[in-house]
Amino acid sequence: MTGRLSIGIAAAAGPELAARLASAVERAGLHTLWVNDTPGHDSLEVLAAAARVTERLTLATGVIPIDRRAPAEVLARVEQLALPVDRLVLGIGSGAGAAGALSRVSDAVKALGGSRRGDRPRVVVGALGPRMRRLGAEASDGLLLSWLTPDLARAQADEAHALSPAVHVALYVRAASDPAAAERLWIEAERYAGYPSYAANFTRLGIMARDTVIGPERFGDGIRRYRDTADEVVLRAIVADETPEDYERFVEAVADSIAAAA
Repeated sequence: MTGRLSIGIAAAAGPELAARLASAVERAGLHTLWVNDTPGHDSLEVLAAAARVTERLTLATGVIPIDRRAPAEVLARVEQLALPVDRLVLGIGSGAGAAGALSRVSDAVKALGGSRRGDRPRVVVGALGPRMRRLGAEASDGLLLSWLTPDLARAQADEAHALSPAVHVALYVRAASDPAAAERLWIEAERYAGYPSYAANFTRLGIMARDTVIGPERFGDGIRRYRDTADEVVLRAIVADETPEDYERFVEAVADSIAAAA
């Protein structure tokens, strides 16, 4: 497979930057703008700003923790912000605490209308472990995987497609195109390696967080390797100074890598 390419940012980047970046992402012919629902920031508000300046770009949250934002609240916010549900993807995750995670996510998928079209957005499940991946593949519109090597990503995508051939598998990959952003990329990897759930997953898979990112020294090659693993590859942009210009240069670097591969 050759996965579609998308861009990911944090909600902390804010609506103004997201609107400017969304226009660049759409012009570059990329598939989706994904926005992390970071604490203290509203990914849906950020996506609403992106929606106002785009026509075709898919808009996605990656991911909303349902222990912090209930499904009814999420749907009300989607309506309040007049988000275009035909191009909206709600990525959800269990949030903090392993106890009851599967039932929490299962109930949320039903409440949000996963695998149902019409007046509801598509729903994808952020998943690390095999049971959550199975739930997402069988009950929702898709999976959002993260922090995987290309080989592991391909294996997990194949596993999901075997369970449900129509399921959409997206893969989040932290990436930096600018050598000045390399240190921030490594800091991001180490930060996630310190979270208990991610640390346990890295141990279970026998990999390190640094094995799963794309650094500036292999940016184009890294993108090409990951595009063969999933239906969609979300390049979570790690930039040096988080200015609009930095993010625009990241999008340009992605577009250049696509042109070079062609």
